[in-house]
Amino acid sequence: MTNLLALLLTALLSSNGPPAELALPEPKTHNPPGDFSDPIEQEYRRLLELDDEALEEIDRWIRDYQNVRADTPEARARLRQQVENRIRQVREKYEDFLRRHPTHARARLAYGSFLNEIKDEEGAVEQWEKARQLDPQNPAAWNNLANYYGHRGPVTNAFRYYERAIELDPREPVYYHNFGTTVYLFRKDAMEYFGLSEQAVFDKALDLYARSLQLDPTNFFLAHDIAQTYYGIRPLRTNEALLAWTYTLGLARDTIERQGVLIHLARIYIMASRFDKARELLERVTEPSLADLKARVWRNLEARESTARGETNPPAGSGRMDAAPVSVTP
Repeated sequence: MTNLLALLLTALLSSNGPPAELALPEPKTHNPPGDFSDPIEQEYRRLLELDDEALEEIDRWIRDYQNVRADTPEARARLRQQVENRIRQVREKYEDFLRRHPTHARARLAYGSFLNEIKDEEGAVEQWEKARQLDPQNPAAWNNLANYYGHRGPVTNAFRYYERAIELDPREPVYYHNFGTTVYLFRKDAMEYFGLSEQAVFDKALDLYARSLQLDPTNFFLAHDIAQTYYGIRPLRTNEALLAWTYTLGLARDTIERQGVLIHLARIYIMASRFDKARELLERVTEPSLADLKARVWRNLEARESTARGETNPPAGSGRMDAAPVSVTP
């Protein structure tokens, strides 16, 4: 039994605490944030506020532009210039601060995150690496660099850096989630790096997810992301997938989220050839925004049923259900 399965069973069937093997170690001691009365710290805090305000403002400009739908070369040029000016202002503030305080690791970490947001990936990595060297006990620097290596390689660096981030702060759910996703996506690399079989790599990813969910048990999007993992595991772990989606259903916050999860549950039942249960769940989906997705899954249900009955001509428009996860936008 994986730790994720044990955690889901515990959550769904009892009020007991998580399994003993999921007990988390205490984080290593790390220097606390700076003294708020320190002028340098105050300036750093203002810099973070400027960063947040700029990104929110840029996001609002883009949304307004899309809503107006005045897509002309002139309008695009004005928006681009407006965004570039705002980005330049924040860049200049960060660079001025770091010229005066070059060893301020948290400022370099924050600047790297800003650069990453504006798609300057190489600039972000440079700042994160400097932050890591200045303060190797800061887990966020290791995590951010691991994210980069997970996308750009070598992926083994991502494994090592996530391990270090978790060692430094074993109570941050994002680190376990990121690490689990990277292990899951890069299975062949993980098999070689950790010396595991493919099924054992799946177990490792699921155990990392379990720790993430243990630390953030009411996060619908986290639970949804974890549940979708089962679409890629072969052979299908039917009971675990059903438990994962049932747990996610309990976290849904509105009708669209709940009915979206019902569609996922129906898909698992179809893949397990439990067609009556799948039909029952699909009949409960009434949201207009989910109508197309429901219809597609219904066609897959009919096709699978026809195949199971040995019919040579399945219903028109039906076909084999793709095992890849279907995203449902809340």
